[in-house]
Amino acid sequence: MGIDKEDQDFETEVIAETENFLAWRADEPDGESTYHLELNNLTVHFFAEEWEEFLKLIGMI
Repeated sequence: MGIDKEDQDFETEVIAETENFLAWRADEPDGESTYHLELNNLTVHFFAEEWEEFLKLIGMI
């Protein structure tokens, strides 16, 4: 699991990582930040507003 930095033209930052899960942020060339959750074989992509709402949801759990 992980991010292949050689095949990208944007900056990334790992937010958190465990053995099976990875959360990371990508700063796209257009200035937008996107957030990504890799959960085993599933990747979920979020725009910044969606990410903030997702974090609120996790906080409620």
